[in-house]
Amino acid sequence: MKEIDFLPEWYKSGKRREVSYRTQYIALGGVFVVMVVWNFITVQSISKARAQFVQMETRQIQAEGLSIKLDELKSELKGLQEKAETTENIDSKIDVADVLAELSFLIDEKIVLNRVEFIAEKFEGKQQESQSPRVTTVVRAVRTTLNEKQGLLLGDVRFRVVISGVAADGGDVAALICKLEDSPYFCQVVPSFSRNAVITTAGKPSLYSNTKNENANGSVQKNGGNIQVQVSEFEINSYLANYCEQ
Repeated sequence: MKEIDFLPEWYKSGKRREVSYRTQYIALGGVFVVMVVWNFITVQSISKARAQFVQMETRQIQAEGLSIKLDELKSELKGLQEKAETTENIDSKIDVADVLAELSFLIDEKIVLNRVEFIAEKFEGKQQESQSPRVTTVVRAVRTTLNEKQGLLLGDVRFRVVISGVAADGGDVAALICKLEDSPYFCQVVPSFSRNAVITTAGKPSLYSNTKNENANGSVQKNGGNIQVQVSEFEINSYLANYCEQ
């Protein structure tokens, strides 16, 4: 049996065009939705990238600041290390107050000192001990002076102690030398000189206890209101025993 189509051709063409248009609209809508979603994802990615870039830039600035601070700290540490090394080099490693206290303990009332010096010397071997020492720093009992020509000795040094003054007689000087040799503070005690001298004092002499021998053997002589006393002038050299020779 043969089917007969009563629909006109223009109607069929319109339906086909309508279906085609609908398909195109759906396809375009899908593409639009995909573009919207893609744009949204892209915007989100760009925002995250911008935020990460800002964070990285901030971290970079902080890292640069920390690097500059680290360089400053390194420079400061280097300066402190240099100062520490300099301080270690110029440290005399002696306690002058203790040494003077030991001298006060060893010296009796018949001896009066007029000079106490602590002279820094380099360790230059035994051949240099007999020569004149290279004096750079002299620490006195009342003040500290510096040899400006030679400057300050750095590193390991030893201190030569020079003691000079007057005593009632030579026996007191010999007794002082023995005390210095027995003291743990001093070593290599050598007397430089000991000679007789006359000093003039006003009133009763402090170094002469036997007042019955006035004008006897020229020990005490009165000259007007002054009194001339014969004493023993001396100088002693020694080293502080705060080092060990190897």
